[in-house]
Amino acid sequence: MSLSRDSAHAIVRDAIVTIVPDADVSGLDPQTRLREAFELDSLDFLGFVELLSSAAGVRIDDDDYPDLITLGSAVDLLVRRAETGAESAKGGPAGQDQRP
Repeated sequence: MSLSRDSAHAIVRDAIVTIVPDADVSGLDPQTRLREAFELDSLDFLGFVELLSSAAGVRIDDDDYPDLITLGSAVDLLVRRAETGAESAKGGPAGQDQRP
């Protein structure tokens, strides 16, 4: 599976707007620290992670959270995961266990 940087960027922006509907994502810099810029609490951040995982079709683990600090690093993570085919070992995006 392949994911362009533009597509990954759109996925991140869409996830932010879903979590923070009044967020202005039009002029985000790649170094923008997402949690601080949009005042994401822990539950918001988990929702953001789930949206990214679902939209990109990749698994995002707790160990990946440091790669979700900035807009640029989140885009990089999604592109990298899509290139390596890092789907969930559970049969779908992270958190969707489909094993019997």
